[in-house]
Amino acid sequence: MKKALFLLLKVVVVIIVLIAVFLATVFTVNVVSNKLEKGKIESYGQLIPVDGKNMNVMIQGQGEETVVLLPGFGTAAPGIDFKPLVDELSPFYKVVVIEPFGYGLSDITEKERTVDNIVSELHEALQQLKIDRYILMGHSISGIYGLDYVNKYKNEVSAFVGIDSSVPAQGAGEALPTAALKSLKQSGFFRLLVKIDPNQILSPNVDDKTKEQNRMITLKNMMNPNIINEAEHFPSNFKATETLKFPKDLPVLFFLVKDTTDVEGWEALHEDQIKDSLQGKMILLEGDHYLHHTRSKEIVQNFRSFMNETK
Repeated sequence: MKKALFLLLKVVVVIIVLIAVFLATVFTVNVVSNKLEKGKIESYGQLIPVDGKNMNVMIQGQGEETVVLLPGFGTAAPGIDFKPLVDELSPFYKVVVIEPFGYGLSDITEKERTVDNIVSELHEALQQLKIDRYILMGHSISGIYGLDYVNKYKNEVSAFVGIDSSVPAQGAGEALPTAALKSLKQSGFFRLLVKIDPNQILSPNVDDKTKEQNRMITLKNMMNPNIINEAEHFPSNFKATETLKFPKDLPVLFFLVKDTTDVEGWEALHEDQIKDSLQGKMILLEGDHYLHHTRSKEIVQNFRSFMNETK
């Protein structure tokens, strides 16, 4: 009996040691890989000074009109994420992709991620670029920031386009498990999951080199302080914009996922946003939340037609 218990104890100890070695290995590999990949991330776009920090923006196209693209929450590298859409827009427009603080190659800021601060920083970025007339095109959470933006700078924005964009009336939803996600990143297990299943990294249809850049930037930016703080401000940011409406004379176009079940009454919520607009329109497309990954051609065709109708 004692011999059997001793053998069992040895097995338990060996298992504990193996688990400890495994955890230490995953953590160490992650730390070393982070340092190595930091030097492999290639610059794209240009860094401009905003509120004492550097914000990355990417500009493509030479059109007379400017389209400013704003990303959805947690999009690791907006400059890469929007590539299919930028490629479709740039033959006709000057396209500016702004990477807010904590996104892409932009710095981390110490400022709270309130809608006021985010919108102010986006506006300062455009001022630095000397762009004072433009169309805002925002994905997901940028529907909230865009709504605030067009009310504060209505003399600068010539139209707003939402790509499955958020609306205040949908509410902030359930709080993200930021602590758990942060631990997943810091422990190295997110990197391990990505290694096992590369599809964990959301990416548009780009070449392998660009996809690898997107992977490295995602691993770098996931659950950084700005992303966590932004998530924590969802309830207050949705609340801050719940009484806002789009200016009546501002052209507003929504591209929404057809028959989505993610948010109850998704189409009705957007119809309510444009019911008083003199030039408001909603177009439903088959696909998922990241419509610009797969339906960029249709988005741009319909967008151009809509803008021609408003002139």
